[in-house]
Amino acid sequence: MRGVPERIQLKTEEQIALMREAGLVVARALAQMRAAAAPGVSTLDLDAVARDVLREAGATPSFLNYHGFPAVICASVNERVVHGIPSASEKLSDGDLISIDFGAIIEGWHGDSAISVPIGEVAPEVAELSRVCEASMWDGIAAVRDGGRLTDISHAVESSIRSAGRYGIVAGYGGHGIGSEMHMAPHILNYGKAGKGPRLTPGMALAIEPMVTLGTRATEELDDGWTVVTTDGSWAAHWEHTVALLEDGPWVLTAEDGGRQELTKRGVELSVQAG
Repeated sequence: MRGVPERIQLKTEEQIALMREAGLVVARALAQMRAAAAPGVSTLDLDAVARDVLREAGATPSFLNYHGFPAVICASVNERVVHGIPSASEKLSDGDLISIDFGAIIEGWHGDSAISVPIGEVAPEVAELSRVCEASMWDGIAAVRDGGRLTDISHAVESSIRSAGRYGIVAGYGGHGIGSEMHMAPHILNYGKAGKGPRLTPGMALAIEPMVTLGTRATEELDDGWTVVTTDGSWAAHWEHTVALLEDGPWVLTAEDGGRQELTKRGVELSVQAG
């Protein structure tokens, strides 16, 4: 019905615990792919690493066959922002920056996370791009507070990036709700004024995922129907974590430490569930 907002799914603590299991599978796979990413390795090789982790964990991939997507991971190199399709012919080179996005399902509940990985020796501005993007993700997560508004997250991400220099904040794309499906309401832009949108409520789970470029915020989709690239060829970074809001604070489900290291630095008290 026009004008009626999508309902945001609220999870029980038991359901969030299953999402944590999925999140740890994601964290383990991303760590192994980070270690494997090197000059001469293909993006399809990294997809195979993720498949092995899923098999060992007894988990299901979130991405494979999602609206027809043909792989387990998204592998986006350099000017590719998101949704890159892994390929045996695409070999990583020294100086590349690859963004790896990966999701897993445990008993019907999803975890979703992304990292940007430098290959060999990258240019200083590329390393800084990734650092700025990752920091903005954590600043956005730090804004996930009971009683806050959805766009508090958007504003925190944008403010973090703007304070770091002149970067493109990718238009249109952003984070999302997550739970029994990978993409759910609400959509979370990485820019905007604070204090707007639904109130943040315990039981919500959100994927916070800034996408930042060295140039334009404009993108286009390639003919494969998936890969999103910058229109000016500038390089991009992409970071993402899944965070749940509990009665006593946030819990970053796809971070090994539950988000403790980064959120403590930002003065955020985590849920006791984070350990």
